Amino acid sequence: MDCKFLTSDDTQWSEALKQFKYDFYHLPDYVKLEADRQNAAPEAIYLSEGDCALFLPYLRRSCASILQPQSELDTWDIASPYGYPGPLLNSVALAHSDFIRRAFSALIEILRDRGICTAFIRLHPLLNATLNESVLGQIYQPLGETVWIDLTQSEEQIWSQTIAKHRNRINHCKRLGFSAQMVPVLEYLDDFIEIYHATMNRVVATSSYYFDKSYFEALAASPQVHLCLVRQESRVACAGLFLECCGTVQFHLSGTHPDFLKPAPSKLMLDFVRSWAKNRGNSAFHLGGGLGSAKDSLFEFKAGFSPLRSRFAVLKAIANQPLYLSLIEQRARAIQSSPQGLMESGFFPAYRSG
Repeated sequence: MDCKFLTSDDTQWSEALKQFKYDFYHLPDYVKLEADRQNAAPEAIYLSEGDCALFLPYLRRSCASILQPQSELDTWDIASPYGYPGPLLNSVALAHSDFIRRAFSALIEILRDRGICTAFIRLHPLLNATLNESVLGQIYQPLGETVWIDLTQSEEQIWSQTIAKHRNRINHCKRLGFSAQMVPVLEYLDDFIEIYHATMNRVVATSSYYFDKSYFEALAASPQVHLCLVRQESRVACAGLFLECCGTVQFHLSGTHPDFLKPAPSKLMLDFVRSWAKNRGNSAFHLGGGLGSAKDSLFEFKAGFSPLRSRFAVLKAIANQPLYLSLIEQRARAIQSSPQGLMESGFFPAYRSG
């Protein structure tokens, strides 16, 4: 099986993507943006055999910083950037489960030979829908469901699948004078950032959901990133960033101004965006799931727009078991914990727990 490692500044990355249906999360500029934010290296692996091919972007992270200060161990792990940048398989590979099994087996061996201890990969709920435990074994772990809208349906069908509570709220917002509009991202970025951060503060979000202005500016430089604002007269009530790529629109990040929580203008925003996305010829609008894949209030909010569900799963692979156990022991000493406690935390990889 042929193997190539690519960096985000390698022109072969964009060339390789032409073989696949991909999403925004697979683009080299996005992976680099996430790598800069997380102090990691933006890379991808391309595996091929005959006409079958697999492509996987990831962040390569050093393990040294999480161990004891005097550690000079040169080892790494890999993880997905934020979002759904799961492995891509070309049309020929999708028809050959044998290749898929061998490709993932080879991937783990290749990672081990490269000094990489573990891999944590978030699968794409739509593009990776055919992957499952029977193909990938124990490294495949389903976590929950996400919600998506089939934009190939008529406007009437899409509206009829919206629950009555949402339809009533959308119509109520319109009667109150709220209106939604796509606006130039950079021009209105400050409005979005203010509302987004206020929302994260309100829900007591973890640090991973906070992004600085330079991150948003770099993200907004892509023509595939769109900003929707909902206003009542001159005031911005809510805002959302949406990613458009290869016929799929992703609901990326959003927030609602604290003064407008009761009328719920975000429902009007998603109603507007699904029509906008459909009119631009997209086939799917992916809303995502609940916090941490839970069927919580966020999931129920999204579920009110469509009955369609997709499975969300991750891959948790240990490429080097002795090294993995050694890292857990070193991490436990560094934070004055026990290896058993780290392993029982449920966090993967366990040596990044605590």
